[in-house]
Amino acid sequence: MKKGIHPRYHTIEVVMTDGTVFKTRSCYPKDRLVLEIDSKSHPFFTGKQVLVDTAGRVDRFKKRLEKSRKIQEQRKQQQSQQQTTEEQG
Repeated sequence: MKKGIHPRYHTIEVVMTDGTVFKTRSCYPKDRLVLEIDSKSHPFFTGKQVLVDTAGRVDRFKKRLEKSRKIQEQRKQQQSQQQTTEEQG
C-alpha cells in the first residue's frame, strides 16, 4: 500500500441518543461521534411519529410560511384595489 494516501482508520466512541456508548473502528476524523438520530429514536424503527427539531428548523420554516402568506394576502389586496380604481375611473 502507498503511504500517505489512505484515511486514518482508528477506534472511535459512538454515543447513541439514549446515552449508550460503544466502540468501533472508523475513518471518522474525530475520536467521538454523538448521534442525533439512531435506530432507538427514528420513527421508522420505533413506529412512533416524533418531530425532531434540530436547531429550530421547524420554527424557522413556520415563520417563513407565515411571512409568505402575509405577502400573498397583501398582493391580493393591492390587486383588488387596482381593479376597483380602474372600474371607477
